[in-house]
This record gives sequence, C-alpha cells and structure tokens, in this order.
Amino acid sequence: MRSTAALDAMVEDVIVDAYDEHEQLAAFRAVIEDRLALPLTTVVLGIPVTVTALQDRPGSGIAALCRHGRHPQAIGIFDLPLPAPEPEGWAWVDAYRHWAS
Repeated sequence: MRSTAALDAMVEDVIVDAYDEHEQLAAFRAVIEDRLALPLTTVVLGIPVTVTALQDRPGSGIAALCRHGRHPQAIGIFDLPLPAPEPEGWAWVDAYRHWAS
C-alpha cells in the first residue's frame, strides 16, 4: 500500500501543467496509458478478463477495455480489481484513484 504522501507526490507530478479538471483527467489518462503494462489480466465478478486498452468514459473518467473471449466490456478503472501480481505501472492507477477521491 502506498502512503498518502507518495500518492500526493505522484498526483502533483501528473497535474503540474494541467489548468482544470478536464486537463488533469487527460493528463492522468496519458500517464496511465504510457506506464501501465497492457495487456493485463484481472478478475471481474469471478471472470478472468484481459484489459487491452483504456478509453475516456464521458462523465465517469477513465475506463478499461476488457475482454473475455469474444465479449468486450468497458469497466470504469475505479471498479477494476488490482491484478495479482501487481502489474508495472499500477501505482499510477492508485494515484488517479487518490486524486479523484
């Protein structure tokens, strides 16, 4: 678990040049897309899914594009369970969650 101070520092790194909430959200999406190792596998409602990409979700922030077989589904990144083991770059998802809370 990351400390509040560490998360605060990560948030500051992301939003330093963003002027409003919209730009801050865009900055988080860019950082997470750049640093989160995709594809990754996690379990959603007991079903293993592969996260293949991220997208904007109007009114809800960032969504993870998940796939189980032929079935795609966008799931809000806030609802995405932490995969085990933690993938590279997941700390930025934690920082985004911290910023949004």
